[in-house]
Amino acid sequence: FSLNLAADCNAVLKALQPIFQEQGMTETVHNWEDHGYLVTYIKKNGSFANLRIHPHGLVLVDLQSYNDDMKGREEVDQLLNKVEERMKELIHGNIKRVKRLPAILRGGVIDRYWPTADGRLVEYDIDEVVYDEDSPFQNIKILHSKQFGNILILSGDVNLAESDLAYTQAIMGSGKEDYTGKEVLILGGGDGGILYEIVKLKPKMVTMVASNIDQMVIDGCKKHMRKTCGDVLDNLKGECYQVLIEDCIPVLKRYAKEGRMFDYVINDLTAVPISTSPEEDSTWEFLRLILDLSMKVLKQDGKYFTQ
Repeated sequence: FSLNLAADCNAVLKALQPIFQEQGMTETVHNWEDHGYLVTYIKKNGSFANLRIHPHGLVLVDLQSYNDDMKGREEVDQLLNKVEERMKELIHGNIKRVKRLPAILRGGVIDRYWPTADGRLVEYDIDEVVYDEDSPFQNIKILHSKQFGNILILSGDVNLAESDLAYTQAIMGSGKEDYTGKEVLILGGGDGGILYEIVKLKPKMVTMVASNIDQMVIDGCKKHMRKTCGDVLDNLKGECYQVLIEDCIPVLKRYAKEGRMFDYVINDLTAVPISTSPEEDSTWEFLRLILDLSMKVLKQDGKYFTQ
């Protein structure tokens, strides 16, 4: 609850106390004078609630329950409804905002919560662990989502879902580029999505350097991400493509030394860092190195695409 005025901490506490007491919950009150109240309520079954009352006008209620059945969820909703009604009666028209967040399930058999590269938390409708293996380099997961299909996750970083064709098309130039007869270099792209889409466009040759240096990623994707990669990962060489399971930096240096040039370089390496202050030996230095080497193998009229 965000209030339009300062909170009368004692009045809020007295108004809400009966609701928790009716649940047979034991109360413990902590009072920090100018810093408001923290009140804990504990039930015999292990469920508990925290009531935090800030004097400046913020009232927070956190409720944790072991119940995962429908009856348990209904009891939680009923208790929170009573808290909301009592607060509206007490504060009248001076509640600026009421925000009720959905329950977070902890310790579930299947983990539904995955952080983004910029620190946000996303909950997916994941209902099945399709693949979960540790390679010498990373943990590889492929999880099934009702909404997005199979999702590739590498060491906790969400990479690509079967429904992410729009991402693949965008990094290729959104259908505006003509790849017919062209030389293309893909950095990363171990899921095979970009390779699969470009091969359809009749290029002269596509070289994909799966820089995760991890055959297990390719093996997992060709079995469980076929809506993304089709059949291009079944063999590491095709009529107009080749897949190199190597570190992309030595490959780029070798190509630059040999004078090999490409019409397109597509950088599909892992997520770009969010920090704005480069540090020595940081990911920013890696990105600079990749960009510098890519320019050395890009034709004068070539194009460089990245995230």
